[in-house]
Amino acid sequence: MNSVRLTLERRQRISTLRSTTTYALGLLIGLACGLLVLLAAGAPASTLLNDLVIQVFFSAMGLAQTLTLAVPLILVGLSATAAMRLRFWNVGIEGQLWLGAIGATLVALNDVGSDSLRLPTMLIAAAIAGAAWIAVPLILKLKAGVNELVVTLLLSNVAYLLLQHLLFGAWKDPVNSFPVSPRYDDSEQLASLGFGNLHSGLYIALGITLLMAILVQKSRTGFYVDVIGHNRPAALAAGIPVTATITLMILLSGALAGLAGGLIVTGVEHRLTQTIGINTTFSGIVIAFIARFNPLAVLPTAIVLAGIYNAGGTLKVFYGIPDAIVVLIQGIVLLTLLMIQFFRSYRVSLLIPSRKQPA
Repeated sequence: MNSVRLTLERRQRISTLRSTTTYALGLLIGLACGLLVLLAAGAPASTLLNDLVIQVFFSAMGLAQTLTLAVPLILVGLSATAAMRLRFWNVGIEGQLWLGAIGATLVALNDVGSDSLRLPTMLIAAAIAGAAWIAVPLILKLKAGVNELVVTLLLSNVAYLLLQHLLFGAWKDPVNSFPVSPRYDDSEQLASLGFGNLHSGLYIALGITLLMAILVQKSRTGFYVDVIGHNRPAALAAGIPVTATITLMILLSGALAGLAGGLIVTGVEHRLTQTIGINTTFSGIVIAFIARFNPLAVLPTAIVLAGIYNAGGTLKVFYGIPDAIVVLIQGIVLLTLLMIQFFRSYRVSLLIPSRKQPA
């Protein structure tokens, strides 16, 4: 008896229309599933549109809060993109962010440099600290073949313990009962844009996004990254500087995560706290995957995800929806996009064997 079979055939050419359509479809399906989860968790259907869309993206206060949350998310999304284009799993973004915040605070508390240059020095120190923190798993990966998943993850725990050690010890504000550092001086804070809590770090995030897009899509280094990411042995055979390219991009990944920490403490918190950067590793990876590792696509993706976080805060306060539901919705959207991407790349055919006619 002849059986019916399903066959997979990889599409040789994927049009821009198909790519855009499948991406939008996957995003809509994922968000629709997320809405069903919210309804099942007890969120009232009558106010979901207002709480999740209108108040988050179309009211002045909500949009300002969404953009403020989006600033560090843009940088952690770019951080994950820089590493994962080379198949380097940086799951220590939170640790690099915390080191960046520590580096910026170190400059502020010790009054390094003149007042006029203090803020740029803090941001540079944040980027250097993040790059230094990822240099450890990078060296172990290149020299000893140690899995970066393990090292970056464990170093995040070390970074958090270091953060707590400082905040409960030498850097604890003596006039505050909470474990926070002294407040930064005015010259050590990013300028407010007069739109809620939004600060000039938004311009930094936009500028870095543009520079990353040029680096990845228009430069020779970006070409090297694509070749190494797809076929490292072929890149070595072609004479491409594999080690130098990997070192540059992975250090850049750590620097971007560290800078995200610097922007949080100089733009929003204005001091070092132990609550900054929670769940940024997962958020950065989600943003990178949804944006398909395209730096320009990271920008709108981070803003949408920031809106989800913003709406999640509203749902938590007014309807008792836990933070885990917001994380679950992120996972649903990511998995939906990955499944849709599979059907974008492959054609599924139904093979029905023909019946043989009797002689």
